[in-house]
Amino acid sequence: MVEERNNLYPVFLKVKNLQVLVVGGGFVAEEKLTFLLKSSPDAKITIVSPMFREGTKALAKKGDVTLINDMYKTSYLDGKHIVIATTDIPEINVEVYKDCRAQSKLVNVADNPPYCDFYMGGVVTKGNVKIAISTNGKSPTTAKRLRQFFEEVIPDKIDDLVQNLNEYRKTIKGNFEQKVETLNEFTKGLVEKIEK
Repeated sequence: MVEERNNLYPVFLKVKNLQVLVVGGGFVAEEKLTFLLKSSPDAKITIVSPMFREGTKALAKKGDVTLINDMYKTSYLDGKHIVIATTDIPEINVEVYKDCRAQSKLVNVADNPPYCDFYMGGVVTKGNVKIAISTNGKSPTTAKRLRQFFEEVIPDKIDDLVQNLNEYRKTIKGNFEQKVETLNEFTKGLVEKIEK
């Protein structure tokens, strides 16, 4: 048996520079909106749906979110970079996927891995430190549990370390390689392997 491997390439997007479209206004759309705004409060998001939950309307007021009361049309993809389809009608979600593929737009059809260019995994944020967790789309529950674990294990003061190392980095002389070597030497004591 060949061991499976997660071949996803992790990236951290500056979502404030991108336009995000969410298609659907139900519970899943609200869940995705919550995730987006928690991770990137400055995200620019448009949601198109013939109905919206009250929670979605309240959330929309907390960010740069535009609610459009309408059925999905291909024209709503204009100017969008990332699209998330969350409707409870599989045919519409597949239509969104195909339209996005035709226009080379990144798309995620919620709970349907074959129709996803990306997954929205678990995220832990402590100041400037952000850790993304992926289970290759196989177990969002595992990603959630790992997120909870890391939120407890990583100290809130980790950001002090990041800030201090950033200041120290500015004082190091030499080229990039020398700076990396100096920082690696300086920080190697911060992470110790636990030996049994």
